[in-house]
Amino acid sequence: MRGFGRIILFGLLTLVLFPSCEKTTFRSSVPTYPVHVVIDTRVGSFVHFKPDLKMPSAITLTEKGYFYDGAFVRLPEVTDRWGYGGVLVYINLLGNYDAYDLACPYCASKGQCQRCEIDDIYAICPHCGEHYDIGSGTAAPQKGIANEYLRRINMIHSDGKITVHQ
Repeated sequence: MRGFGRIILFGLLTLVLFPSCEKTTFRSSVPTYPVHVVIDTRVGSFVHFKPDLKMPSAITLTEKGYFYDGAFVRLPEVTDRWGYGGVLVYINLLGNYDAYDLACPYCASKGQCQRCEIDDIYAICPHCGEHYDIGSGTAAPQKGIANEYLRRINMIHSDGKITVHQ
């Protein structure tokens, strides 16, 4: 009976320590599209894309090319993939790199792909007017129109290269 008690105790501890993730799984309104971009901050136009706490900085990537500090930089590579609404790589006010899909989640939930525009520390949807706070590193909606944050994309920063991938 002693071994049976241990099995029951182990089973109860497992249920308490490892609850089901079904209710905690978040599903974004923005569809998952392939993302793969490598930005080398050691060469070319991106040598100044480094954390500077005085000024946030952004690179937007779309099927038309890369846009950095308001200027067109270069065409995308054949291997680049830019998500559903484009990709935003941003240096937030804390000096950290963040990456987001530029599609507005509110508009995506209505079946429309609206690409947000960057304005200093906000990504603004031109269709619904929601402002997403990218400066804080959260991309949280600010006006209360949307209930979802911008979709965060995985990113690795190593040896001067930023690799953004889904």
